[in-house]
Amino acid sequence: MIKAEGLTKKYGPLTAVDSVSFKVEPGEVLGFLGPNGAGKTTTMRMFAGFVPPSSGHAEICGFRVDTQPTEAKARLGYLPEGAPAYGEMTPWEFLDFVAAARGYRGAEKRERVGNAIDRLNLTKTRDQRIETLSKGYKRRVGLAQAILHDPPVLILDEPTDGLDPNQKHEVRELIAAMSANKIIVISTHILEEVDAVCNRAIIISSGKIVADETPDHLINRSRYHNAVTVKFARAENLESAAGDLRRLPNVDHVEVDESCRSVTAFPQGDAMILTAIGDLAGQKSWAIEQLHLESGRLDEVFRSITAAEAA
Repeated sequence: MIKAEGLTKKYGPLTAVDSVSFKVEPGEVLGFLGPNGAGKTTTMRMFAGFVPPSSGHAEICGFRVDTQPTEAKARLGYLPEGAPAYGEMTPWEFLDFVAAARGYRGAEKRERVGNAIDRLNLTKTRDQRIETLSKGYKRRVGLAQAILHDPPVLILDEPTDGLDPNQKHEVRELIAAMSANKIIVISTHILEEVDAVCNRAIIISSGKIVADETPDHLINRSRYHNAVTVKFARAENLESAAGDLRRLPNVDHVEVDESCRSVTAFPQGDAMILTAIGDLAGQKSWAIEQLHLESGRLDEVFRSITAAEAA
């Protein structure tokens, strides 16, 4: 596993990371979430040995990063923020350099480099200078160097930043395929990333952990959990429909969104109101475009947790 024990980083009077402790087991894909400036990247850099902690320590597969850095880093694949690389090199040259630095030689080195290029679909750009590549392809090169040595632990800082939807899908598929026998930590502020690939989420705010749950549990904390949203074909029906919905049993309150031509009904407690609203829509012959049960909104939970901590 990997573990943080009281991990703290101070820059003068500023505490960027404040006594963070957690551990991650094999098979877990952890989404490490937080607003900009929350301490996500600093925490990842301490795990990678790039930034020394002010106090506390990090462990990778039983090796402390501060006292056993070679052993720890040999078991880590790290994609830093911005995916830095040598711009004058081609992807093949850069990955060949990384493989040599990790101790690979001859046929094994060529095989490692070729496999990483294939898995990240870099074949067409393998001989093009990195500085001429798009942001998305530079990101792929960075991810290729992180997986080149097949490490048991991957720490990825914004792995899909700059990728188009198809490229994001490919990277998420790769992460899902690798997750069965690896520990993967994804530092991100993109909430859809967590919903798509993670089975655990930690939210950090002002340098402190403020939530550590599965994405499903986080979504269940949303005030939209089990609410029902009705989108109408015409905006003039909204207020009348809202009044009808308020009179239904187990409806706590109703919100109208004129810009989206929609009305959302919120249940009392854990009540299920979808069937009653569907029946009402049929009785009233509402002209609707969509009626759906809300599972919850991760962005709303994220905002409420981090805003409360900031306050």
